[in-house]
Amino acid sequence: MNNPNTETTLSDFITPRYWPTWIGIGILRLCICLPFRWQQTLGAIIGQLGYYLAKSRRKITATNIRLCFPELSPAEQKDLTIKTFRSTGKAIFETGLSWWGNERKLDNLCQIEGLENLQQALKQKKGVILLSAHFTSLEIGGRLLSLHQPFQVVYKKAHNPLFELFMQRAREKHYQRAIQTYDLRGMLKGLKENKVSWYASDQDFGTKQSIFVPFMGVTAATLTTPARLAKMSGAPVVPYFPRRLENGKGYQLTILPILEGFPCDDEYKDAERINQIIEAAIRKSPEQYLWVHKRFKTRPEGEAGVY
Repeated sequence: MNNPNTETTLSDFITPRYWPTWIGIGILRLCICLPFRWQQTLGAIIGQLGYYLAKSRRKITATNIRLCFPELSPAEQKDLTIKTFRSTGKAIFETGLSWWGNERKLDNLCQIEGLENLQQALKQKKGVILLSAHFTSLEIGGRLLSLHQPFQVVYKKAHNPLFELFMQRAREKHYQRAIQTYDLRGMLKGLKENKVSWYASDQDFGTKQSIFVPFMGVTAATLTTPARLAKMSGAPVVPYFPRRLENGKGYQLTILPILEGFPCDDEYKDAERINQIIEAAIRKSPEQYLWVHKRFKTRPEGEAGVY
């Protein structure tokens, strides 16, 4: 299992250490047989429990919301924090749906707006950078989009190796290619092959390849990768965001027009423009953004931490 030349298999994870993960994945596999509305309700309940039990994540989420929505009263900020946890709970079952869900049933849950923008960008024959962000409907949104347009995904490796193996297999099955976050060469290769490359630049990866730019009114370490990729490949950048509809009605996938004049000669302006586009999407459904992440962990020199 420790030999880098040996392929990891499920049989490598039979030790007691991984039994809780096996049980969780088994339950998840069974739960996708439930009606979709039941899954959403159960996910919201689990998320509500998480709000009370996951104290450290509750603090992170509450801090992010306090910083990004200062116009809200303390009661409104608390309400948005709870809604965020409920939304995150729904994402658990959506992950199962994205792995094992029936294609016909999934497609019935999907509404796509702007698919022609993506198809138009592909006509340039330079690949497409599908710019997105970390919404809680990220996994199911990607699966739904793949039913209409093949693409490759860029992702961060999961900490749990058994969960990572299941996720890797699902992504290899449903997407053209799965590329790890720092594999710039792999991204460029896909673009050169005129593939659509899903990429989200809205998480804090420290100061490496990042600059400090406002995000929701707060200074944040922001990756410059989208602009660098676009400059190196000539690929057009097309923003894309999934959104969970209310009352179990499914999902809306919104694909915006090609970003004109991107990149420019100013990396700050490019990063600022990306953040503003993501911010506009967040404000449509703020509870669906992944606020449990330490978005503002890295601070400018001399500035105290916020968490």
